[in-house]
Amino acid sequence: MTLLSLLVAGSAAQAQNQPLRTAVDASFPPHAFTRLDGKLDGFQIDLGTELGRRLGREVQVDGTTFAGLIPALNAGRYDFILAPVTATTERAENLFLTEGYLFTAYQFGIRRGSAPITGPGDLRGKVIAVNKGSAYDAWTRENADRYGFTPLVLDGFTDATLAVVQGRAYAQLGGNTTIRYAAQRNRQFTADLVLRDTRAHWSLVARRGDTAMREMLENALECMKLDGTLARLSEKWFGTAPEADDAERVAFPGYGVPGMAGYDPTPHTPRCN
Repeated sequence: MTLLSLLVAGSAAQAQNQPLRTAVDASFPPHAFTRLDGKLDGFQIDLGTELGRRLGREVQVDGTTFAGLIPALNAGRYDFILAPVTATTERAENLFLTEGYLFTAYQFGIRRGSAPITGPGDLRGKVIAVNKGSAYDAWTRENADRYGFTPLVLDGFTDATLAVVQGRAYAQLGGNTTIRYAAQRNRQFTADLVLRDTRAHWSLVARRGDTAMREMLENALECMKLDGTLARLSEKWFGTAPEADDAERVAFPGYGVPGMAGYDPTPHTPRCN
């Protein structure tokens, strides 16, 4: 072996031993939040720990704001983004997205003991609480006349949950993971109807063109799906077991989000230890 090849091999081995740098939005419980002792906790932190274990590399996680994550990734500060990122057309055109490890979707929460919502038609004559400025606020404004309900727009997510518990609103509309988390923490509140047509992939994110990073991350995710690890983490943090067709249990074909830019349909078998 030549000196040059030895140097190249040594550099590659050194790179493989370097920690993977990543970050989360540290103000998004139960996905990521700062504990009283100053340490990060949440679903994403457990996910990052499990990724590191399977990849044989330390995963160093910064707590920051969501707005700075993608610029920091593209600047080379991070190797991938651990925070939940919704797969959109624009993001798929500019980044490398893994297949979803969770589905994000709109979900209603109701007071325990109330009649379940079976469809949007059941909302007629009811008050639906949402937090101001959210995507769920926009959905209620767009659909209030169509389905005959009254939006109750409040300052925060917790305010909307309390409005349901206190009887000022029949239901709250929010994200599925946060609604399930609220139900886990408040026995008077329960997760209800999911608007399945709003489901979208929550992906890990690599820089555009970083095929090796995306394949490495996606391989680990698929192995976590196949052995039930992702489903167990989901149930731990969100309170209910994922269904058979939820992203925590489905290893999607190819690499990336099917049907979006950057998707690679090449068949592969996950390499699991």
